[in-house]
Amino acid sequence: MISTVVWGTGNVGRAAIRAVEAHPRLKLNAVLVHNPAKVGRDAGELGGLDHELGVAATDDIAAVLEAGPQAVVYAASGDIRPDEALADIARAVRAGAVVVTPALYPLYDQRNAPPEFRDPVLAAVAEGGGSLFVSGVDPGWGNDVLPLLISGLGSRVDAIRCQEIFDYSTYEQPDSVRYLVGMGQPMDYQPPMLLESVPTMVWGGQIRLMARALGVELDAIRETLERRPLETTVTTRTMGEFEAGTQGAVRFEVQGIVGGEPRIVIEHVTRIHPACAPDWPVPPDGAGAHRVIIEGRPRIEVTVEATDEGENRSAGGNATAVGRLVGAIDWLVDAEPGLYDALDVPLRPAVGKLERPSTHGRKA
Repeated sequence: MISTVVWGTGNVGRAAIRAVEAHPRLKLNAVLVHNPAKVGRDAGELGGLDHELGVAATDDIAAVLEAGPQAVVYAASGDIRPDEALADIARAVRAGAVVVTPALYPLYDQRNAPPEFRDPVLAAVAEGGGSLFVSGVDPGWGNDVLPLLISGLGSRVDAIRCQEIFDYSTYEQPDSVRYLVGMGQPMDYQPPMLLESVPTMVWGGQIRLMARALGVELDAIRETLERRPLETTVTTRTMGEFEAGTQGAVRFEVQGIVGGEPRIVIEHVTRIHPACAPDWPVPPDGAGAHRVIIEGRPRIEVTVEATDEGENRSAGGNATAVGRLVGAIDWLVDAEPGLYDALDVPLRPAVGKLERPSTHGRKA
């Protein structure tokens, strides 16, 4: 069994605990938390399971890494603390662990990542013999392996479009939704995530990754942005009230330009309420979905809906993103130490999981 640590117990960390517990080759040995109120609580409780796992959460990072875990799922956010997240991850790699994480956007396409992100990881790999694989939580597979797989089914590909379409009223991340994305803020507020060049910083790596896999050269990466105000005040279950006239919907694209045209596109359409921007693309049931559209011959459209933690679509997206990361751990442990991306790490069947459908994450 591969000794595994989950570092962080937010939206991603909860799903990671469940995924590690369900994996037939992994053993959850420790859970690292930042909030003092979580120290000492059982991992099963923190992961939303209906039973305890006998692993108490701790904030002692040094002790956990000194124990020599083989793998670390780094689930702490890197949105507003990329330098700290990079330092944490390099520390775990230097300790010899395989690390998987969605936290470092620049390393989605690690071969073209800025030196200030790539070099510390490579130095940690050389020093400690660990590895790192970064894949997005939006989820990454929707912007790399899924569109690339589907692109091979046609005789001609004119363009690839990856969409995330979500109602944020179900997303329990008020700081991200209200301040990073700007929902509920005045229309003259400048959300950090929507500032010029920031979407490219976050999703440009996936555009470059797909271009590399498709064997095409990008002329440039461009951005488009539209914002809409709420026409009426709305109240959400998880984040309270959002006033009329404030930002209620956002639509942006990160476009890979090939031959002067947008040919590889990652698009996000997000709302705080379904009533806002009803003319924009909507998911099949109004809650949320990920969609890949291949324009060509034939035209192919695939929509993926995932639910978790009840009927929560945002949690379902997190869970599938985590599934991709956790599912890569045993492959990475068997591979040479290094820095990997989505084109390196295969997406594999759920071997050993199908025979245990009724255990709800409990090992049989």
